[in-house]
Amino acid sequence: MLAPYASHPDQSRGRLYPEEESTFRSCYQRDRDRIIHASAFRRLKHKTQVFIEHEGDYFRTRLTHSIEVAQVARTISGALKLNPELTEAVALAHDLGHPPFGHTGEDALSALMQPYGGFDHNAQAIRIVTSLERTYAEWDGLNLTWDCLEGLAKHNGPVTGDVPYALAGYNARHDLELHTHASAEAQVAALSDDIAYNNHDLHDGLRAELFSTDELSELPILQTCFAEVDAQYPGLNYYRRRHEALRRFFGILVEDVINVTRANLANLDPAHVGDVRGAGSMLARFSNGIWADLKVIREFLFHRMYRAPEVVETRRMVTEIVRDLFPLFMQQPDLLPKQWRKDVEEVEGDETALARIVCDYISGMTDRFAIVEHARLTGTEPEPGLRASGPGHLRYVDRMKNG
Repeated sequence: MLAPYASHPDQSRGRLYPEEESTFRSCYQRDRDRIIHASAFRRLKHKTQVFIEHEGDYFRTRLTHSIEVAQVARTISGALKLNPELTEAVALAHDLGHPPFGHTGEDALSALMQPYGGFDHNAQAIRIVTSLERTYAEWDGLNLTWDCLEGLAKHNGPVTGDVPYALAGYNARHDLELHTHASAEAQVAALSDDIAYNNHDLHDGLRAELFSTDELSELPILQTCFAEVDAQYPGLNYYRRRHEALRRFFGILVEDVINVTRANLANLDPAHVGDVRGAGSMLARFSNGIWADLKVIREFLFHRMYRAPEVVETRRMVTEIVRDLFPLFMQQPDLLPKQWRKDVEEVEGDETALARIVCDYISGMTDRFAIVEHARLTGTEPEPGLRASGPGHLRYVDRMKNG
């Protein structure tokens, strides 16, 4: 039972390339399934999520983060009677455009691409699902619905000012109405991203021993969570205690978004999804009190985790990798794989077009592949902090948010 203001599949604005509808799946279910089967989605498994120095497989990757975001998004979407399939599709695809080394890699690519239109991971996600995934016989990309593409483009709000080239190019062919807000489903996916990373960054920071449980228990919201756990389970094991507290923290954030968004929707009383897009403000929100507390927590994470001294050093190392690879491919595009060289041949003499091809290639790399390729192409050994430390393991770090 969907609310009137939800995105109803039979009211979808369709796809750029018309297709016959599926007998068993709604259009939004097909979007979700195509995203899951995309090669860019699989590569998220080896793209780091948070700035931590680690060996092993315990910390979140960009893939596990996306799955956690989707789980939160479906929960909130169901509580608000929104369309869970569209919400999940946007949540699963929201980080597809991240380059290797997360925001550190994005900063490096953005600087390198400044003369050629810049780089933005949200816009790159659109480029991936509309062009760079090339497996279907009749079109490039995944041919997702307008509703899903709109959600990817605008889940953080209207796109104003200079539109990134990766988004502008597609928008010229298929108007996503960048000046309006997105559907409630896309807004929920954006808030679910905030909930997921605020929760799991605290988990991963504790595991990496960048801060202590005692320090965590002094933060807003978490003070109450630890007090509740201690009252209900006195003498609880150290690891169980902090996990129980973070479970409560997670629940508080989810419930807050549900309650505030439900109240905003009730006040607006939208008759259809178009009323949500034209509301003039985001309807999916945290309460003012929770938002203020999260600012304190993010400030704590910024200084104790994202800018820890060992993390800053690793940022330097991975930034140099991206800075070395970009000019190398620009000067010697024949070093690109065979299928990429075909694109280069089509834009011969156009430096901007070549830069965008090189950017597409580098941004699609996993952390591991970027490290190995850099060593192979430059004839150097990875710095000690980036060397493999066992089968399937690398030592590298990244940050989630830059504050």
